[in-house]
Amino acid sequence: MSPFLVWAIVGLGLLVVVIRQRSIAVAFITAQAFALVGIALDEASTADQYVAAAALVARAVALATLFLVLAARTRESRPVRAGADPLVRAGAAIAFALVLTWLIPSLGLSTRNAERAVLALLAFGIVTAATRRATLHQVLGIVLAENGLALAALKLPGSSSSLVIELGVTLDLTLIALVAAAFHSRIFVEFGTADVGALRSLRD
Repeated sequence: MSPFLVWAIVGLGLLVVVIRQRSIAVAFITAQAFALVGIALDEASTADQYVAAAALVARAVALATLFLVLAARTRESRPVRAGADPLVRAGAAIAFALVLTWLIPSLGLSTRNAERAVLALLAFGIVTAATRRATLHQVLGIVLAENGLALAALKLPGSSSSLVIELGVTLDLTLIALVAAAFHSRIFVEFGTADVGALRSLRD
């Protein structure tokens, strides 16, 4: 089941890159997070690995709740247009993922397919954050890249090192996502929109 879940996570990541509706993008990110839980449980054989899976469950629930609350409290009066069309974003994300796969020979994970999936998720997250003007989508891009790093931790050989890295990455990058979400909420309160284009009106 694990290889199927890995590529399902990658497919959901590409959908996040192209989707316009915030609520659907949040649903895809949430599905990704729970697919990571599925991988963790599928490969767990020690108490430490089950603890890591429990941490991923808590993270998935917390982020899903946070994003749903933000989406409900910061409804846009009109859709925020992205900086590029969906097909352009998808092409850029896939091309970037292929370049990373070509440039980075090995990450030391259990399989090369797992490494390709991790690099794809990192590429998708960077492209999402770089090409979307809506701050919530930019935060989702951060979490998308974070999901790639969590997948890398799950696919590291050795249970104890994987647990330490996984929990550390999960805590650090979840805190980054929370800070970014707070900025999203603050920008919406100040400008009445979460379009980063509104920040261009600021002057020293």
